[in-house]
Amino acid sequence: MKKALMVMVAVMFLLVGIGVVHAAEKAPQKVIDLANSTLAKHGTDPVIIKAVKAANAKGMTLAQIQEMDKKWMAHPGIADYMKALMDSECGKYLRDIQKSQPYYSEIFVMDNQGANVAMTDKTSDYWQGDEAKFKKSFNGGAGAVFVDNVSFDKSTQTYSVQVSVPVKEGNTTIGAITFGIDMDKIK
Repeated sequence: MKKALMVMVAVMFLLVGIGVVHAAEKAPQKVIDLANSTLAKHGTDPVIIKAVKAANAKGMTLAQIQEMDKKWMAHPGIADYMKALMDSECGKYLRDIQKSQPYYSEIFVMDNQGANVAMTDKTSDYWQGDEAKFKKSFNGGAGAVFVDNVSFDKSTQTYSVQVSVPVKEGNTTIGAITFGIDMDKIK
């Protein structure tokens, strides 16, 4: 009995230790390579560009976006306005991309202010404009690939890396797209 308890405690410490190390590490090179090749190409996809252009054309003010952000975070489930972003042409397209690889835990597209345009799953908040994933990939309009560190994602319940790339129409950055990469499923 004592031996079984000691083994169980040792396994728990091992699992906790793996989680802590896993969560503190930088993204592996295979994720960086994926970001700069396959994922960056999605930023020039016509379906995604069309959705971002339509969102940008709405001309929402930052105050309107932040008000929607509060409403979004206060809603525990999936409201109709959230479902609309998932069921849009772009949202369905993102789900097809998500289904193409087992390591995509989530994908979402943002406009030129960091507001959600389309998504595969409900995000924790509506406005990403105050977060590194948007700031570094939109890059003040210059656009850049941004690969974050491994962390625990509460919305997907996985250890993942968020990779964000600019959405570009020609040479102009008009938005951004973030891919959640599940570290347990990427080979």
